[in-house]
Formats: sequence, C-alpha cells, structure tokens
Amino acid sequence: MQSISIEGQVRQFTGKSQTRELRKNGQVPCSLYGSNKNVNFSAPATSFKDLVYTPEFFTAKITLNGSVIDAVMQDLQFDPVTDNLIHIDFMEIDPDKKLTLELPIRLEGIPAGVRAGGKVNQRMKKMKVRLLPKDLIEHITIKIDHLELGRSVRVGDFEIPGVEFLNAQNIPIVSVLIPRAAKEEAPVAATAAAVAPTPAAGAAPAAEKGAAKPEEKKKDEKKKEDKKK
Repeated sequence: MQSISIEGQVRQFTGKSQTRELRKNGQVPCSLYGSNKNVNFSAPATSFKDLVYTPEFFTAKITLNGSVIDAVMQDLQFDPVTDNLIHIDFMEIDPDKKLTLELPIRLEGIPAGVRAGGKVNQRMKKMKVRLLPKDLIEHITIKIDHLELGRSVRVGDFEIPGVEFLNAQNIPIVSVLIPRAAKEEAPVAATAAAVAPTPAAGAAPAAEKGAAKPEEKKKDEKKKEDKKK
C-alpha cells in the first residue's frame, strides 16, 4: 500500500476567522481522529494533490511536531462554488482495529457482450468496506470479460479475503446494456408471431382447395340413395 507524506502544522485556534485565513494562504484545515486524542492541523493544499485527486486509494503519513502518524482519509469537503478542497478528516490507523472506508473500483477486461454490440454501464465507482489495516488495497479489481448482453456483476458475486463489503449484496456494480436496435427487434418478432393465424387446439385442419365441404358430401350421398330406390 502506497503512502503520501504530509507535513502538517498543529492549529492552536479553530475558529471561522482562523480557518478562513488559512485557506486564503493556500492551507487546508484538517482534523485527525485517533485512539488517544483528536488533533487539528493544517497543510499546504498542494500536499494533498496525489492523495485526493487520484483513482487509487492511498494512506497518509502525517508529520506533526516531529512525529509521524499513519492515517486514512475519512471525509472530504469542497467549496460548492470554486470546488476547492476546504477540509479533510483523517483517522489514525490502529493495526488491531478495523477501518470502514470506500475503495475505488477498477474494471478489467472487455465483456463478451460489448463484442456483440453492447455497452458497459458502471453503476458504482466505489464500494464501502470494513477491513484491518493489513488487508488494505489500493483498489478493487473486477473482471468483466465474461459478461454477456444484459448481464451484471453484483456486490454479492465475488469476495476478497479479509474484506467485508457493506453495500447491499444485490446491487449491480457493472452491467452490459443491450443495444436499442436489439430491443426493438425483439418486440417486432414477437408481434409478427402473434399476428400469424394458428389453428385452435382440437380444430380440424383446413380443407384442401377443391375438396367438397361436409354438407355437400351428405347431399350427394342422399341423391345417390334416392336414385337406387
């Protein structure tokens, strides 16, 4: 598991005016929650670039007053207007305690359904998990090359040793969508089959062209009998 180093400064004051001043100076206010005590600190916004803006999950090595603390991000806050990072919550890593966090999903392979004209629809980008620090991984890899048209991979379809998935088991993670053209062809074929005339169960087969009807046969037979008499 790769770690990103952060050089932080402990904050003595946490009021709105102080945090506003920090942000003006290119600093990001942070909170670190641990087993012993909580610490408020700040660090340059540029320090978090490789930690926040990445498709992978990394831990952080935070240096405060000469001490290095291993931690993971728990919550991020962004400015609703500028989209700048304005606050981060960190959780100190305890080797003996499980962590609850979200891991990014990486898809691997080209689905068989795509070769048949389908389209990949990734419905989840991250998965919520619970695990021990020793089982931390940078991402969750899901192989999708076996997926046919209309098929999905759901949370309950796979497992990773040491990782407990907290999302509902029946939630689809990724699906292969059926092309619209294929969807439209199916109803048309079904309609054509329904319109075609089919003999009712137990009905007699249609009379061949030129064959006498049952009523006409009876009349002919009666005439022949009268002639004989």
